[in-house]
Amino acid sequence: MSKLLLLPSTPHLTSFQRSHSLSFSSSIPFQSQFSHTLPRHLSLRAFNSSSSSSFSDPKSKEEENILGKGEEEENGINNKSDEDYPSGEFEFEPITGWRNFLVKLKMLVALPWERVRKGSVLTMKLRGQISDQVKSRFSPGLSLPQICENFLKAAYDPRISGIYLHIDSLNCGWGKVEEIRRHILNFKKSGKFVVAYVPTCQEKEYYLACACEEIYAPPSAYFSLFGLTVQASFLRGVLENIGIEPQVERIGKYKSAGDQLARTTMSEENCEMLTALLDSIYTNWLDKVSSAKGKSREYIENFINEGIYQVDRLKKEGFISNIIYDDEVIALLKERLGVKIDKNLPMVDYRKYSRVRKWTVGISGGKDLIAIIRASGSISRVDSQFSVSSSGIIAEKFIEKIRSVRESKKYKAAIIRIDSPGGDALASDLMWREIRLLAASKPVIASMSDVAASGGYYMAMAAEAIVAESLTLTGSIGVVTGKFNLGKLYEKIGFNKETISRGRYAELFAAEQRPFRPDEAELFAKSAQNAYKQFRDKAALSRSMTVDKMEEVAQGRVWTGKDAASGGLVDAIGGLSRAIAIAKSKAKIPQDRKVTLVEISRPSPSLPEILFGVGNTFAGVDRTLKELLQGLTFSDGVQARMDGIMFQTLEGYPNANPILLIIKDYLSSL
Repeated sequence: MSKLLLLPSTPHLTSFQRSHSLSFSSSIPFQSQFSHTLPRHLSLRAFNSSSSSSFSDPKSKEEENILGKGEEEENGINNKSDEDYPSGEFEFEPITGWRNFLVKLKMLVALPWERVRKGSVLTMKLRGQISDQVKSRFSPGLSLPQICENFLKAAYDPRISGIYLHIDSLNCGWGKVEEIRRHILNFKKSGKFVVAYVPTCQEKEYYLACACEEIYAPPSAYFSLFGLTVQASFLRGVLENIGIEPQVERIGKYKSAGDQLARTTMSEENCEMLTALLDSIYTNWLDKVSSAKGKSREYIENFINEGIYQVDRLKKEGFISNIIYDDEVIALLKERLGVKIDKNLPMVDYRKYSRVRKWTVGISGGKDLIAIIRASGSISRVDSQFSVSSSGIIAEKFIEKIRSVRESKKYKAAIIRIDSPGGDALASDLMWREIRLLAASKPVIASMSDVAASGGYYMAMAAEAIVAESLTLTGSIGVVTGKFNLGKLYEKIGFNKETISRGRYAELFAAEQRPFRPDEAELFAKSAQNAYKQFRDKAALSRSMTVDKMEEVAQGRVWTGKDAASGGLVDAIGGLSRAIAIAKSKAKIPQDRKVTLVEISRPSPSLPEILFGVGNTFAGVDRTLKELLQGLTFSDGVQARMDGIMFQTLEGYPNANPILLIIKDYLSSL
C-alpha cells in the first residue's frame, strides 16, 4: 500500500486504498453497496489547524477574539438543555376574513400550472430515494423540502380536500422518515383527511403509515414487520489467503473502521455500539407505533415476534384499516367527497403541486430573512473534472455560499442543513472555519437530517446550536490509519517493485511491498494519535466542553440524535421547523412573527446539467462511468467519513447508483 489513510470515521469504514499499480479494491462487497466515493489517499497534514485556529490551546486568545467565546465556554460547560429551546411546534391557524378573500382572488389569477380543481385530493407516492436538496422541475425523484412544503400548502389550500399517500419501499434514513411523519401529523391538525396505501410494507413504511387516519393494503400486499437487524462482514481471512496484510492503527475504543479488513470477528466495543444504536431505533419504533395504534408496547413487540405476514391477520389485529385495491380506495374517496361514481376523482400529483407557490394559498413570509444552506452527500474540497454536478458537498462552492450570507446584511440568521456521512477532512475543517466566522456575525443553527457524522458532524459543531432528529446518526469523532502490505501477494503473482529513496521515512507510504519497520510503525502510531487529539480538541472547543468530557463521547462512537443530546454533542431534538424557531430566538425575532426562508442552494440538477450529463449517452451510462472514475481517483487528504455499513443497515442511505454498484462490485472481485 503506497499511502497512509487517516479516517475520523465511524465503525467499519473501509480505510484502505488500492495500489497505484494493481486493481485491488478496498471496497469490499457490502461497502460497495454505498454511493459515497471509495476511500482515498490520506495524509496527516489535513488535520493540522488552520492559520487562524489553534489546537495547542483550545481556549486561545485568538479564538476568543475572532469567534467571540464567552465565560460559559471558558468553564467548558454548556448548561442549556433541550427544554431551554423553543419547540417550533406547528399550530394550524385557519385563513379567515379578509385574508380568505385575498386567497380566493389569488387563485382566480393563478398561473396555469398553479390551478387546481376545488375538492382535489393531493396524491404523493413516497417511494425509493428521498433527497434533502431542493430539486428543480427537471430532476426526477423526491425532495424532502418539497414533500414537507406540499403538506404545509395542502393544509391551507381550500382547493385540497385531503391527501392520499402511496407508501412503498422507502430508501432513506430514519431522520427523513421522522420529518415526513411530523408533517403528516401537522397536516391532520387542519381537519382534512390523510390516508395511506401500502402495497409493500416494512418498518419504515409502517412508521409513516400509522400516522395516517386510515391504512389500506391490497390482498397480495407484502408485509414483513419482523424487526430490525445490523450486520458486519470481515475479510481478514480472505486477505490472508491471497497474501494481503492490512496494518491498522486505531485511536478510540469504538473506532472500528478497518475491522472489516483487520479482524475476523466483531470487537466487543463495536458490538456494544451497534447494539445500542439498534436498540434505540427499535425502541423508538415500538413506542411510536404503539402510541399511534392505541396498543401497549408489549403487545406490538409480541405481535412482531409472531412473524405475522398475512394481511387479513393485520386487519383483524387493527394494524390496517381494510384490504382493498387502489381503485377501491379511490372509490371510497369519491363517496367521501360526494363525487359521482361515473366521474373522475379530482386529483393533483406531487410534481404538479410542487409548482404551486405558498403565496398562492395564503402562506406568506415576513420581512425578516433566514438563509437555508443545504449540505448533502460526501464532502470534497474541490470539484473534480469527472464529478457529477450537485452530487455532493464541494467545499469551495459551499464556502462561497457561507461568505455570501456572512457579507449580506439582509439575513438575520442562517441554518446549515446537513445530510452527510463526511468525506475529506481538510474540506470539513475549511468549512468549519467559515461557519464559525459566519456564527460570529449572526446566529447559525445546524439542522441534521439522516446522518451528520464524521465530516458531517465536523461542519455541524461550528454552529451556535445543533438540532437533530432523535434517530439521526451523528458523532463519530475518531481516527484510524492503515495501509496494505502486499509483499506476499506480489510474490504469488510474480510482481516485483523496488524503491530508491532519500530520507529516513520517505518510504513510509510508498513501500506497500513490505511491512512497517519498527521506527516507521512508531511514527505511524504517533501521527495517528496526534491527528485524533486535534480532531477531539477542536470538537471540545466547538461544543464548549472540556477535553476530558469530550473524550467520553468521542473515541469514534456513533450516536443517535437522542443519545448525542444526552452527551452534549447535540442541543435539541427536532426537525427543520425547530431549527427555525431557535434561529428566530437567537436573532431576537418574536416566535409569533413570520419569517421568510431563503434557499441559498439552487435547485439541482438544472436542465443544462441534465443535457450535459446524459444528452449523448445511452441511459446515462456516460454519467455512471464519470461517477465511477470519480470514485477511483486519488486525493491527498484525510477522510472524515462515516461507515458504509451504518448506512445500509440502519439508514438506507439513498444515493446508490445500481449500475455503478455493479461495476464497483466487479472491480472489487478482481
